[in-house]
Amino acid sequence: MSDLPAEAAPGAADRVPLVELRDIRVSFGGIHAVDGVTVDLFPGEVVGLVGGNGAGKSTLMKILEGVYTLDAGEIELDGEPAIAMIFQEFSLIPTLTVAQNIYLTREARGRGGLIDDRAVERQAGVLLAELGVDIDPHVPLARLSRANWQLVEIAKALSVDARILIMDEPTASLAQNEVQALYAIIERLKARGLSIVYITHRLEEVIEVSDRVTVLRDGKVVGTHPTGELDMSRLIEMIVGREVEALQWQERQVDRSSTPLLELRGVSTSTGIHELDLTVHPGEIVGLAGLMGSGRSELVRALFGIDDVTGGEVLVRGEPVRVRRPADAIRHGIVLVPEDRHAQGLVLDHSVEANLTLPLLRRLAHGGRLDDAEGHRISERYVESLGIRTRSLKTPVRRLSGGNQQKVVLAKWLATEPDILLLDEPTVGVDVGSKSEIVALIRELADQGKAVVVISSELAELLALADRVVVLRSGAVDRELARSEIADEPALHRLVQEAA
Repeated sequence: MSDLPAEAAPGAADRVPLVELRDIRVSFGGIHAVDGVTVDLFPGEVVGLVGGNGAGKSTLMKILEGVYTLDAGEIELDGEPAIAMIFQEFSLIPTLTVAQNIYLTREARGRGGLIDDRAVERQAGVLLAELGVDIDPHVPLARLSRANWQLVEIAKALSVDARILIMDEPTASLAQNEVQALYAIIERLKARGLSIVYITHRLEEVIEVSDRVTVLRDGKVVGTHPTGELDMSRLIEMIVGREVEALQWQERQVDRSSTPLLELRGVSTSTGIHELDLTVHPGEIVGLAGLMGSGRSELVRALFGIDDVTGGEVLVRGEPVRVRRPADAIRHGIVLVPEDRHAQGLVLDHSVEANLTLPLLRRLAHGGRLDDAEGHRISERYVESLGIRTRSLKTPVRRLSGGNQQKVVLAKWLATEPDILLLDEPTVGVDVGSKSEIVALIRELADQGKAVVVISSELAELLALADRVVVLRSGAVDRELARSEIADEPALHRLVQEAA
């Protein structure tokens, strides 16, 4: 596909851009991170900025913020508008109040130069009210939901009179109903004349919230188009450079006449699962759908021995098992790829090899010493088979892209040779290319006869993978359907909402 020039926003002829980036070029170590990029940002519009890991999105925004210096090109600002960036990882302090977080280091001062807390709270209250957000500025941030943290981040950005707002994966920690609330706030910000850059790997969000979409690949602009001209398949093709079939549903044949690999009979847990029944057969992918708090993550955590099973039976290969801790689960062939790979799945400062062999230490120990050579061979095999892109097995996993980090989490558990895979948001925060590779890998594992349970907040992904979909509500099964019974993503969305 040939590179296409950036197109102006509809009706832009009679408007002046807030920012014009012209032929921007930046290199690191001789490698072009941004190579001849031209982008305009107009008041009152949302520009979706998408591309694979390493496409240049974050670098381009850091150039706009002034973090990186240009090698070539020009940036023209209309009156030097304030620019604020909201990162996926929050820049907030939980022990401080909402108001203190919003105005941190910019507090109103009273007599003697002391901080005037009441003035800060009044200012924060006015700002939150303008956003249409009902949050008490006196409350410590730690008491609020993650969704409200995101709103406080937005208020903090606006407190510096930002006219350009850069949102990096703003919905990563939000439930679907919270995402809709964020969209409403974005509409209010547009009405105030702000220009918003929306960066995300969730392409359905880009199509829903953006006025225009700019696609980057290898540091270059592939194209900029009004969102109405794009559909999901076209957008994916622009990002990856080819058609991707892995993200489309592929009907699979599952033999359910044999004994289930995993069976739950009236299982209850200490975290709110109530008398839940579930079966997963060899070679089957079961998708768990439901809103935040429906019990999806609570169920798989209990099956992996993190939380307590307080009632009912868990059967593996037809035999009852007791799973009191993760070591018990691993012994029975059950593994869990957790929702948060940074906090729960990886030791970020350790190497790829150290992370990959972490669950294998007991197997690799002989006479009180680790068989490093065997650990190295295992690591090499899984890095190759999963296509993990790393300069070396000794590279700290922190330096890998999100997609490759997620593959390391998958690889470390596959190295234990499990039969039952519990996958909680297996493609969260990865680009569409890595997502298609992970989806293809999950299908391949099921084809090998493994039982797979998948949780995903991206309903399109769940529909692409699942042979059956189980909708949870308040820790119990609300309904269960074959994938062929679900017409499309809106149909599944309605089912999930009905179970709320």
